[in-house]
Amino acid sequence: MPEASPNSSEEELFDPEFLDRLRALFLRLRKRKQLKKKGLQSTPATGFTREFKDFRHYTPRDDYRAIDWRLYARLDRLFIRLYEEIQEFHVHVVVDTSGSMEQPFPEKRQAALKLMVALAYMGLVGHHRVSLYSIGETVGEPPPPLKGQGSLQRVLDYARGLKFGGLTDLHRCFEDFQPSRRRYGVIFVISDLYGQDVDEAKDAIRHACAWPGEVHFIQVFHPWEEKPDLEGEIELVDVETNEQRRLWFTPRDRKRYEKRYERFLSEIEQSCRNQQVDYQRWRTDAPFDEMFLELLSRGSVLASGNSG
Repeated sequence: MPEASPNSSEEELFDPEFLDRLRALFLRLRKRKQLKKKGLQSTPATGFTREFKDFRHYTPRDDYRAIDWRLYARLDRLFIRLYEEIQEFHVHVVVDTSGSMEQPFPEKRQAALKLMVALAYMGLVGHHRVSLYSIGETVGEPPPPLKGQGSLQRVLDYARGLKFGGLTDLHRCFEDFQPSRRRYGVIFVISDLYGQDVDEAKDAIRHACAWPGEVHFIQVFHPWEEKPDLEGEIELVDVETNEQRRLWFTPRDRKRYEKRYERFLSEIEQSCRNQQVDYQRWRTDAPFDEMFLELLSRGSVLASGNSG
């Protein structure tokens, strides 16, 4: 088993360069006209706001109540104010903080926290409400929902304060997780989906059917977990239970493991597909910007920058 690299400092996780890249990604997403909003026309969502867009000359067919009388007093001409109607969504970002998300590969924790911040940022600048959650043995108590770009610092503070460690109970967490139904929800679950047994995740995902709105599962894994560089006598330690097991690992065993791990990923993907849930694999060594654009370009309402 490779040695864990030291944790990156929180300053490195959320430095100004990373935040600047998020702003650039937001602008790139807004310019992608080919991105389609998923289900916006048919959702029973509530919560509309109006954002000023422009002025236009008044015509007799316009509602006189839209006239800007202050502008008339200055210019002696009639103009009406144009507004863009923006539908508010409730964005829920759920991060797995169990032991396997940090040990022995802190890159998984780093990827999860960056994803949390990036998704929350897209929600805030898109005029949506954002709620943040942690899961492990139970669903952590979330902070109050956030709104507006000024809440980004609270997102960063929450991410910095998350403690990783302990057991995973996917069944309990997915069953107990209850996002608000007041607004159409967009739910992102960021996890390695390692349960107490190999089939726990695919069985637990069925609870996602009860979650209101658009659901995405992002499975984070380190490339070593997919193709371990192991051979000979080894000792395995479960980072969540501290259970130890000593065994002899041959090249044939390694190939069998790699095939089983690929089947594990494929079965989870199929379980998500069966529940009509979006699924994305997230290798920790993949370029963050490209993976993030791919995630949002597959149908999420966050891809449009706002929901007007």
